[in-house]
Amino acid sequence: MPRNYFSKIFSRSPFTAMQEHMDIVEQCVHLLTPFFKAVLNEDHAKAKEIYKEIGKLENKADALKKKLRLQMPKSLFMPVARRDLLELLLVQDKAANQARDITGIIVGRKMTFPKAVSELLPDYVKRCEEACKQAKKVINELDELVETGFAGIEVQIVASIINELDSIEKDTDKMQVKIRATLMKIEKKLPPVDVIFYYKIIESIGEVADIAQRIGSRVEILLAK
Repeated sequence: MPRNYFSKIFSRSPFTAMQEHMDIVEQCVHLLTPFFKAVLNEDHAKAKEIYKEIGKLENKADALKKKLRLQMPKSLFMPVARRDLLELLLVQDKAANQARDITGIIVGRKMTFPKAVSELLPDYVKRCEEACKQAKKVINELDELVETGFAGIEVQIVASIINELDSIEKDTDKMQVKIRATLMKIEKKLPPVDVIFYYKIIESIGEVADIAQRIGSRVEILLAK
């Protein structure tokens, strides 16, 4: 009954559309690794090219978000409130926005990073990407959760994925502390304005993992209800 109901309104269920949106979001975040590789190699042309690609994906995610918000029915007749799904969608979208904002600042200022910091950035970026990838795994379980009525073994599977997501986010927190401490040791030797932006970028990268964790938390709220 639910699937037939949704098929009359969407070409596919809103949960599938949510998964499609998250897939685009994860693609945005995944491009941070080649972007930072270009930046650290001071290949500004390549960095700008990837920034534009992220922008296109972010626009695509934003268009899908707006479509979902407009077309999602007032009542889902399922164990999921419309408001909860829309709030989850907004959190997902923030990850794509964050990737665009990070790359936009770096490209706009043609930023380069001190060697001590640049040596630590790739692993940090990768771990934040892994948080987003883990969040995507959570979203990919939505269909199964609905089919089981948010009960049974599927809930345990999702809880396990979320626990791993929390663990990854904690790793990124530790890595951020280390990078900030490294920057603090050399900041007096650097232009003050540059230092401000270094701290901003370091924090913004970590925010990607924080957003990913919030995606998991929103799904936990669905499970609790």
